Amino acid sequence: MAKPFDFRSELDALLQRQRYRRRRILSSAQGVNALVGGKSVRVFCSNDYLGLASHPKVTKAFQDAAGRFGVGSGASHLVVGHHALHHELEEALAARVGAPRALLFSSGYAANLGVIAALVGRRDVLLQDKWNHASLLDGGQLCGAKFHRYGHLDLDGLQRRLDAVDEQQHCLVATDSVFSMDGDIAPLPRISALCASRNAWLMVDDAHGFGVLGEGRGTPQALGCAEGVPVYMATLGKAIGVGGAFVAGNDSLIEYLIQRARTYIYTTALPPAMAAACLASLRLLDEEAWRRDHLRMLIERFQRGAQHLGLRVGASQTAIQPLMLGADAAAVEASEWLWEEGFFVSAIRPPTVPEGSARLRITLSADHSEQDVDDLLCALAALPLESGEPHGNE
Repeated sequence: MAKPFDFRSELDALLQRQRYRRRRILSSAQGVNALVGGKSVRVFCSNDYLGLASHPKVTKAFQDAAGRFGVGSGASHLVVGHHALHHELEEALAARVGAPRALLFSSGYAANLGVIAALVGRRDVLLQDKWNHASLLDGGQLCGAKFHRYGHLDLDGLQRRLDAVDEQQHCLVATDSVFSMDGDIAPLPRISALCASRNAWLMVDDAHGFGVLGEGRGTPQALGCAEGVPVYMATLGKAIGVGGAFVAGNDSLIEYLIQRARTYIYTTALPPAMAAACLASLRLLDEEAWRRDHLRMLIERFQRGAQHLGLRVGASQTAIQPLMLGADAAAVEASEWLWEEGFFVSAIRPPTVPEGSARLRITLSADHSEQDVDDLLCALAALPLESGEPHGNE
């Protein structure tokens, strides 16, 4: 007789460990000022880095396309779901990142799982940074390849792993560009050079860099190594403000993924209206470049203020600013206290982050004002921490 499932005991254990996750219901448009759970709050946990999710031009593009083409795509891209707007968006994305071609996916998670499984299998080797996003790590677990994780940004460890790869094996190295919980940036030029010297392919997940860094063209462009990244993935639901994802690369790669990436082949295509909205957002990256400039200014302002207050927020120069608290209970208490003060900042706990590194994941948006940032800093300065003191990420 099989063992019965006991969900309640598992849920109770999560509650006791301060790791139970709850959803808050948003009942307004996405934005830095929102109505969440019936309460008006200032949002400092969204990935809408440029404030485009509710931009009038993006919204109108979506509405106009929905009026003309309906709200569903009807099928997968390979059946009857590949709309002219999808094709136009793929061409615009490829041009944006300086690649020959791009391929749309329904989400970043689907893209990472599909690409990894298509590129490496049982006889191959996959190497990943230990702090990569869950979608990359899950792709590694599911693809069947010999999967190894090197220490976070440990290039010596990566080199040792690369040196151990047999010359008869394909090798793929996958890394985040901007790490989603700490906001630090991978040294892509050095990683690219290592991969090239050992005939390994490099895959970069630029979910938190595309649209923001490199004049909106992404982290590899910002670091001057775009040509050394043969497999580039980025999402369209963060800085672009809409949804979906894409993979960019040469013609052979894209054609191969169309034939072999199961999460592309067997998934209903994004609604054409979403593609129209993404195209409007891409145009705004240039038309309203001030958004990136304003975001950079806010990041610098927050960093200066945090250093003045002695807050342990690390050295991130991106829109992701983690306040390290250590204990799970401390992170939960801090998030709840800020909520009562009118600020929505999420508590991040294991297994999303390593044990002992629970934190507040503070994110900034181009739609925040200087006063918003100053008010948050004032609130953080008064933050009561009954379950532990902030500490650095040693």
